[in-house]
Amino acid sequence: MENCAENRSERISLNNVVMNLDAIDVSELIGKKIICPRECGLCCLCQPEILPEERNYFRTKHSRSLVKSNDHFALAMKKGRGSCVFLDNERRCSIYDNRPTYCKQFPIHFHVSDRIKAELDLSCRGAWYNDGISAETEAKELASRSSMRLTSALREATSVYNEFFDLCKEAGVYAERTELRSSVSENLTKFTDLNYIAKVMDSSLEEPCVSLNEITPDAKMNMDELNEAAMEAALGSMQSNDPLNVPVYCDKEWKWNLFMVKKNVIEWSTLDNNGDIFVKGTADPNEISLPSLDADAKSVLQNYISTLNQRDSMMGSAFHTLDSLDYEDDMSNVYYGSLSVAIIDLMWRSSMINTFFKTGTGAESIKKQLSFTIWTVLMRPL
Repeated sequence: MENCAENRSERISLNNVVMNLDAIDVSELIGKKIICPRECGLCCLCQPEILPEERNYFRTKHSRSLVKSNDHFALAMKKGRGSCVFLDNERRCSIYDNRPTYCKQFPIHFHVSDRIKAELDLSCRGAWYNDGISAETEAKELASRSSMRLTSALREATSVYNEFFDLCKEAGVYAERTELRSSVSENLTKFTDLNYIAKVMDSSLEEPCVSLNEITPDAKMNMDELNEAAMEAALGSMQSNDPLNVPVYCDKEWKWNLFMVKKNVIEWSTLDNNGDIFVKGTADPNEISLPSLDADAKSVLQNYISTLNQRDSMMGSAFHTLDSLDYEDDMSNVYYGSLSVAIIDLMWRSSMINTFFKTGTGAESIKKQLSFTIWTVLMRPL
């Protein structure tokens, strides 16, 4: 049963905020294994923050490899745009035993809201082989070593979330997170249908409070509008001129492929181990459209949507959007709309990769898109 602006309380007393390792939600990681493919090195295109307790080692042993980024220290990147300076020509870490906390933590991410939830970064190719070490065990060990930092983050985030929920209730846009997720789960198969997604997106903009159970897709969908929305979402991450801040695709030959929007076209380049960039081709984004998915591809996409729906990071992203909209839209509208945009973004990128690499748009192509990474310049561990 979906409820809009119902004033049940999710507020948590700060007096009760204590980091209990057993209370960390690791449900996403149960039964999953992770391994580091020797040929990959994709995570080393990320610039990791150096924590205060790690700075002395790098200042003493590798002072020239330590740079300041905003208010934080981080490791230098080759030529300021390539991989980490400590990644050798065989794509192995030359300081592996002393690598920063962020590097040790990847591909596990702890999302801290008013609770802590471990998530698996699907940009990591090693998360797809179901081989190696237990992701669940690794997450628990990482949390144990970072308990003080996680506790501090949890207390701070809980205060922010409490304030956010209060503002939502005052504005009359509050909804229970469990009910939002339950509604998506009940309608999960529909979210692989472009007609249904289009209707959800339209309703989230037009209706005061969206109920997924009441949505009936239009018989005739305006595909042009949906394609435009998908293209806009996907191209947004390619607008930067900084190679450290654009999508990276690691292809079947383990080459690093970058995508930037330049003069209204998508420019495809490769990045080598030395930090040199080579332009390979271009494509007109207006000639790329959302794909038709077969049953196997829909199954992979459905599993991903289910994972996304349970992630606190997805919910947190919707909350950030709601805050930026000054609490004028109902929480359900923003969450369902955000989820829909994430889905069509993934599907459009599948078509884009197919344009350059002829990968098709089947199940394997969808999996590839889940490892199609969007980096930020500085990755901070929790």
